[in-house]
Amino acid sequence: MAQILTIILNYRTPAMTLQAAEAALREMEGIEGELVIVDNDSGDGSFETLQEGVQSRGWDVRVLQSGHNGGFGAGMNFGMRAGLRDGSAPDYYYILNSDAFPDAGAIRVLLDYLESRPGVGIAGSCIHGPEKDIHFTAFRFPGILSEFEGAIRFGPVTRMLADHAVPMPVPEKSGPVDWLAGASMMLRARVLDEIGMFDEAFFLYFEETDLCRRAALAGWPTHYVAESRVTHIGSVSTGMKGWDRVPEYWLDSRWHYFVKNHGLGYAVLATLAHVTGGSLHRLRALLQWRGLADSPHFLRRLIVHDAKSLVAAPVRRGGQTAGSGPRGTSGRKEGKS
Repeated sequence: MAQILTIILNYRTPAMTLQAAEAALREMEGIEGELVIVDNDSGDGSFETLQEGVQSRGWDVRVLQSGHNGGFGAGMNFGMRAGLRDGSAPDYYYILNSDAFPDAGAIRVLLDYLESRPGVGIAGSCIHGPEKDIHFTAFRFPGILSEFEGAIRFGPVTRMLADHAVPMPVPEKSGPVDWLAGASMMLRARVLDEIGMFDEAFFLYFEETDLCRRAALAGWPTHYVAESRVTHIGSVSTGMKGWDRVPEYWLDSRWHYFVKNHGLGYAVLATLAHVTGGSLHRLRALLQWRGLADSPHFLRRLIVHDAKSLVAAPVRRGGQTAGSGPRGTSGRKEGKS
């Protein structure tokens, strides 16, 4: 029988993490495997709170301390490297956000989906909010045209470049997508053995995009599974919904994704496309007396960041760069929710 290692990453949300663990344990009943909670060096007493919470509830759950806030990918890698209690590796890794709560059957559906489709490498759930509103979690890989389309925010352009827009319409049925948000995702261990784990150079954001792309290049597609449903609050530990300034790590991750996967020249063209689209958006907003959709000074910060990154970048070839293997080491992040 296939075994699953469920990993929940905590960063300063211990009460919510325990709720997510409770929901996951409920849905793991009858499934071979274990659950591990990784505290990503919260430094606020979360680790002790989690230990006490697990003990008081009588759960057979390990609470581990990463010892270093290397970010989402690094924290999840830490949990995956821990393996099962006996030191063996599972057949599947199930990663769950600390603010995500599997609905009835959600984990079993993902497991059955992958078991019945040996050619699929990664499967992710349909994510919805507390009010049952479906979240956009299925995406296309970003590129030069998607950078222009996303920045210009103009209906005719969006319709013309619809097949290049990163966010996909919510799939009505299960099937292949380019990549999925990592709030509820099951990974075939064999895939990680081949391509490596999360690239820890991504502190936060773009790590799922990169992992799914590496899997796709190795012949392991990612599938959206509509029948697996998970309630997600979203952005609790990152505070993304309240951003008035895009953090530096988002800019770092975006640049690293393009350089790593497509090369330095492509990354420059992607930024030029974004700047062109963003400038046209600003011109239209000015002429129409409308507010900007971006955070203040975003375009200026993007230009400065990428210009500095370009100057500092070594000459390198584009293409796939594998992350670390399940028992290997790799490159920074807080627990993402």
